[in-house]
Amino acid sequence: MQRWTAELVLDVRADLGEGPLWDARSGELLWVDIMAGLVHRFDPVTGNDVALDVGTPVGCVVPRAVGGYALGLRDGFGIANGDVGLVARLDTGRPDLRMNDGACDSRGRFWAGTMQLDCEPGAGCLYRLDADGSVRTMLSGVTISNGIGWSPDESVMYYVDTPTRRIDVFDYEPESGAIANRRALTELEEGAGDPDGLVVDVEGCVWVALWNGSAVRRYGPDGELIGVVDVPAGRVTKAAFGGAGLDELYITTAAGDEPLAGGLFRVRPGVRGLPAHAFAG
Repeated sequence: MQRWTAELVLDVRADLGEGPLWDARSGELLWVDIMAGLVHRFDPVTGNDVALDVGTPVGCVVPRAVGGYALGLRDGFGIANGDVGLVARLDTGRPDLRMNDGACDSRGRFWAGTMQLDCEPGAGCLYRLDADGSVRTMLSGVTISNGIGWSPDESVMYYVDTPTRRIDVFDYEPESGAIANRRALTELEEGAGDPDGLVVDVEGCVWVALWNGSAVRRYGPDGELIGVVDVPAGRVTKAAFGGAGLDELYITTAAGDEPLAGGLFRVRPGVRGLPAHAFAG
């Protein structure tokens, strides 16, 4: 099994750093500080990090094909292009819900899920925002909707609902965006930490962040544990491949007791990631 150690690249002391994603248009790493309502753009060449205050909790950010960004906000899906506004409100009747992790598939559909602020079991859902602005509920009864990713051949979708302690896999149909046949890729052992965000590399392996686990784990497509990135912060939230060659793994963390908690970290694991897709709407 391979092992790496991540190094600090930005001592930003985020409260709840999450959702890193490489924006190839600008050569920047996008990431969010959820409850602070901040969307960050980090330039690894200059070291500059610029934050946009969107005025509400923000669970995730993705590029938008026509410019600007699409967001998973507290009340639904939003757009930031100068101004910030909702484009699809989630009429849940629950002001204590917020959106969490999200990603776009290859057809530009934006997938993101919700959770209750106190993690009420089964209160959340996984949604899909299509290019025409319509929203579909893809899963219900979710507790903490987290990592979403697709295999390189797009035959499967990976998904994490954190309290299940599993990385799940669905059969995936890329043209329609349909998912079916949910089953576990792997279940984490007690004491490892809780599965959080995930990202998939070009070899089809899944890198999952471990909340309260001080690590990112790499699992093969068969569910075998084949690598570990040690992170000098306990609450590890998500990883994303970035850099011009998509060969740098950036890792977000949340506040905690460690001196570097809430920092942004990086490691070069010797494998490349897949390009992030933009929202088509």
